Amino acid sequence: MFMFPVDLTFCGDLPGFLRRPLRGASPVRRALGEKTAVKDVIEACGIPHGEVDLIVAIDATGTAVRTLDLAFPVESPLALAVYPVPAPPALLPGAPRLQTRGCDRFVADGHLGALARHLRLLGLDTAYERDADDPRLLDIMTAENRVLLTRDRRLLMHAVVQDGYCPRSDDPEQQTREVLRRYSLLESAPPLSPGSRCLHCNGRLGEVPKHEVAAALTDEPRTLRYYNEFFRCSTCGRIYWRGSHAAKLSARLARINPL
Repeated sequence: MFMFPVDLTFCGDLPGFLRRPLRGASPVRRALGEKTAVKDVIEACGIPHGEVDLIVAIDATGTAVRTLDLAFPVESPLALAVYPVPAPPALLPGAPRLQTRGCDRFVADGHLGALARHLRLLGLDTAYERDADDPRLLDIMTAENRVLLTRDRRLLMHAVVQDGYCPRSDDPEQQTREVLRRYSLLESAPPLSPGSRCLHCNGRLGEVPKHEVAAALTDEPRTLRYYNEFFRCSTCGRIYWRGSHAAKLSARLARINPL
């Protein structure tokens, strides 16, 4: 069988995704024996396609000569440079990038509950089911047009995943900052709307008169005495007010989004 080489130079933080036997190699050489989509070549190295923003064919001098999409069929020797999000803006600036920005609807897998809560705290529409299996996550993602957030790299490689992100950090606050940067949400319009979503079910919060929630708060006499602003979730009916926890939530918001 005729074999031909494909050399891949992974840039930015993409080498962190490489399968263990390939780590430390640059470029990574793959030997192919048949026409293969460049997406499959990259994912065989361990890099989920949703993490790739720009694929550039380079010549013998190391000069970028053209960009490739994920479906490009590789059928002859090739040298590629693969860039994460965001690809350097000065590199082939007229070339379209592969990943979307500005997404503000998410579904988080069962291991990212704290991240889901932080995103909801910022007012971002984030679906979360603690016990959701992979098929359920993919169903929610496709049916509701959401970005998949997971640290399961094999799940991110699923063919139906259009937009997905693997948080690098173990810390939920840092994970939240990563998502905000990845999807350009710090400069989004309209801006983030903290306190507009239910932290438990993701429903929208709406202000309600005190007399409408008084009966539901008979076990909270001090709350009824000292607070006058109340909010109710339109989905689950949970009631919120700016109590003693408000300062802690504000401090958390300031750490996550210091702008």
